[in-house]
Amino acid sequence: MKLLSFPIIKLTIYLITGILIGYYYNISFNLILFILGLLVLILTVVFFIAKKQFVKTIWFGLFAFLTMAFIGILTVNLHNQKNYSNHYSNFITKNDSIKTITFRIREVLKPSNYYNKYIIDILKEDSIYVSGKSILNVKKDTIKNISHVDDIYITNAIFKEVISPLNPSQFNYKSYLEKQYVYHQLFIKNDALFKVKTNQQTLFGIADNIREHINLKLKSYKFKPDELAIINAILLGQRQNISDDVYSNYTNAGAIHILAISGLHIGIILMILSSILKPLERLRHGIFIKTFLLIVILWSFAIIAGLSASVTRAVTMFSIVAIGVNLKRPTNIYNTLAISIFILLLFKPLFLFDVGFQLSYMAVFGIVSIDPHLTKLWKPKYYIPKKAWEVIRITFSAQLGILPISLYYFHQFPGLFFLSNLLIIPFLGFILGFGIFVIALAVLNILPDFFAVLFGSTISLMNTIIEWVAQQETFLFKNISFNLLYVIAAYLLIFALVRLFVKRNYKNLVFLFISIIIGQSIFIYSKIESPKNQFLVFHKSRYTLLLNKVSDKIHIANNFDSITEKKDKIITDYLIENNIKKSQKDSLQSIYVLGNKKLLVIDSLSIYNVKSFKPNFILLRNSPKINLNRIIDSLRPLLIIADGSNYKTYSERWKNTCKKTKIPFHQTSEKGAFIIDY
Repeated sequence: MKLLSFPIIKLTIYLITGILIGYYYNISFNLILFILGLLVLILTVVFFIAKKQFVKTIWFGLFAFLTMAFIGILTVNLHNQKNYSNHYSNFITKNDSIKTITFRIREVLKPSNYYNKYIIDILKEDSIYVSGKSILNVKKDTIKNISHVDDIYITNAIFKEVISPLNPSQFNYKSYLEKQYVYHQLFIKNDALFKVKTNQQTLFGIADNIREHINLKLKSYKFKPDELAIINAILLGQRQNISDDVYSNYTNAGAIHILAISGLHIGIILMILSSILKPLERLRHGIFIKTFLLIVILWSFAIIAGLSASVTRAVTMFSIVAIGVNLKRPTNIYNTLAISIFILLLFKPLFLFDVGFQLSYMAVFGIVSIDPHLTKLWKPKYYIPKKAWEVIRITFSAQLGILPISLYYFHQFPGLFFLSNLLIIPFLGFILGFGIFVIALAVLNILPDFFAVLFGSTISLMNTIIEWVAQQETFLFKNISFNLLYVIAAYLLIFALVRLFVKRNYKNLVFLFISIIIGQSIFIYSKIESPKNQFLVFHKSRYTLLLNKVSDKIHIANNFDSITEKKDKIITDYLIENNIKKSQKDSLQSIYVLGNKKLLVIDSLSIYNVKSFKPNFILLRNSPKINLNRIIDSLRPLLIIADGSNYKTYSERWKNTCKKTKIPFHQTSEKGAFIIDY
């Protein structure tokens, strides 16, 4: 089947191209409108000309591509809230003072060690009505906790930009938030919040009230915290309360998709609803009524689940499937997927960069592309082998579809994903159906204690199975280096292997060899491009962390305590990104000779007497009590570095001294890690 023969698939690819261009390149809004208007006019003319021509030309296809691409660019610009004059960021200056901010709680996030975290809608900045989203960090200093969506508060605070990663290879939280149109954050205490009485409610607030009501009813049946957290995840789409240990177990067992409401959950729920509503088909216009109710119920569920990318994607796709199936219209799964992607990206263009969105679609593409061919390999006669083979087939197909992206984002591969899915997936339909039944009875106050205990025990058993699988660490492959070029090479190789498996001929064999050669070339290129000799002064609050890379040898020096060393991931992230397998620990030195460059380290002992030695760089660590003016006069360094181990007041004083003496000053808490290539 030639996928590109379907017009909607072509249009979706064109739209995605436009979204990528619109995101990475800043194009004037007026220019986009002008070009798009011109393209629509030309496309209309070319269409009528093409209708009269017997021989088809490329012009209609070319202008259709350009038009849809510019629609993608326009979509990105229309959804970028910063482009609107009333966005709160347009009223923030570089040296901004405290402002009176009115905001509404939009979403409750997973709390950190020190803060309760929320996404908020900014309503007013001083007396000006504004719009836009921000992160709210409320210090955990009192019993009081604002956790209700739609609550409106007034506070005095300063908007702070989200900090870019201070060390190389770290997760870019700033970029992640920008893709959700969040650009700033607020840090406040509970006693600085003043609640505003309001009766206004949004869809998010109504959904939060429903979830809160359900949880209130469930808590009266004494579910364990981990049981209640899993129920919230798989039935209400809320994962904030899942403990780190449980979440890690599901990740390591290759079963994390069970915790995120996606196509698997929505497909099961659709089948349950279709069975319940089947009697409606006997009525006049019953099929239409049934289809309408299915779509309404699915989207109501999506709203209650928080309209996450995975939920929205799954409900959109299965709404299209429900329409096609119930109205007896022939549907093609690739068309259905393309239509759902097209619709979602028109309304939420930056879903394209959402990890869950990418994983969901690649899993479905893997299943529909590979599973039909695996089905032909073996057709068991008996029920249990048949169901086991079905789970293995689908799990393998989905895992193959998401493997390159999963390695790129998470750098690990759960070798026992077959086992965890084989033990859980066949019973997931029962768990979801039973869960919906339990919630319905609990809300109606008629849930027997026996049912609550049975369902809680089922969830605990699932957690226990997942924990056991996750503990088989021999089969969990961690710290796998996998960059974007590897992702492209991997998908090319998978595509070539599937083609050869489906049709064994010379052409497909050549294509496989070409894909292998491309993969090898990318591997060699990545090796060549990786830094040869590099010295890094990382930023780590209250500590010193140095790394010296000489060819393939890595020397790490730090003053970490045992707990910090065990938990810290700065070095691990660097090693993974640069595909380095081994490293060795060294002690902190006073002098580092880096090719023709020299670095002098001055610590709390303040010893820096060097004869006939002129360092290019001076690193100040552990807040040494020194006269920096004297050091600069005697050693004349090219640059001075202050890492995260220094007191902030010391660093600020040194910064002012360097400014007066016109010596460059690099403070890692502000500028991030300092890198010396040599």
